[in-house]
Amino acid sequence: MCVICGCEGGDTAQGQGVQDHGHDHGHDHEREHGYDRVTVHPGTGDLHYGAGPARVSVPGLSQARAVRIEQSVLGENNRYAAHNRKHFTDHNVLALNLVSSPGSGKTTLLCATINALREQSADLPVGVIEGDQQTSHDADRIRATGAPAIQINTGKGCHLDARMVDDAFHRLPLHHHHGHARHGAVLFIENVGNLVCPAMWDLGETAKVAILSVTEGEDKPLKYPDMFAAARLMILNKIDLLPYLHFDVARCIEYARRINPAIEVLQLSASSGEGMADWLGWIDRQRSALAAPADPVAARIAALERELAAVKAQVAGG
Repeated sequence: MCVICGCEGGDTAQGQGVQDHGHDHGHDHEREHGYDRVTVHPGTGDLHYGAGPARVSVPGLSQARAVRIEQSVLGENNRYAAHNRKHFTDHNVLALNLVSSPGSGKTTLLCATINALREQSADLPVGVIEGDQQTSHDADRIRATGAPAIQINTGKGCHLDARMVDDAFHRLPLHHHHGHARHGAVLFIENVGNLVCPAMWDLGETAKVAILSVTEGEDKPLKYPDMFAAARLMILNKIDLLPYLHFDVARCIEYARRINPAIEVLQLSASSGEGMADWLGWIDRQRSALAAPADPVAARIAALERELAAVKAQVAGG
């Protein structure tokens, strides 16, 4: 849970009041050291703070209180996300939420993608919402391609939320786009580099795209299951470096599909251009799907698959 408790002021980071933190000032030794909210492996002594109902430990909060705060904060976020999703649909905008750890090559891939899309269709409406804690370095790189970009600096925040995206989208030319392109416009949302918190925050996007560099290790889907359960597509980036690394591509894909059987996988290098055609083809298919009549049965099946993947990730994580 990415919510700052704020015991002194009685507020969370999202402005939700927190009056009762369930503090027990009569701590015995075990409670003082947090054993009421941690599982201890009997053999190794390893600690697991994600085994309780909240799947997270917040100092000063009981598991039940942590769950209530999370539900309150995420509920408000989801209302903005629903607004965004309708807005994107009404404007015929494909919104892709790019999520990854820092250094995966998101911005380099994004610049290469924008240039390639413009080569295919010079009049394709494209926009970017760029998320970082500080600076506008990445947004400046995007703007150098000629694409409009709005930087969101989150301060201490480690992810974008739906209201931030709504604020930024209204400042992009795409906000005035009304589906005149053949299959619609493309909005790229480059989230803050983080494989944890962005997984649980719905921005109203059409799909989450998890970008994993081959320099990071093939076990990332197992270490960060929520992210890969939430993603529709996993991009293995920087494959031009494979000859110099000990990275098992097949094992990485197997791990990702163990978490999310429905996840699609692409392998590419933004630097060499290898695999970029597959990525552009994937984007075009998603744009085409926006223009196609909705299939309620297919949509329901897809929703059930996502729910099943999320349950499997929760079981794997705790």
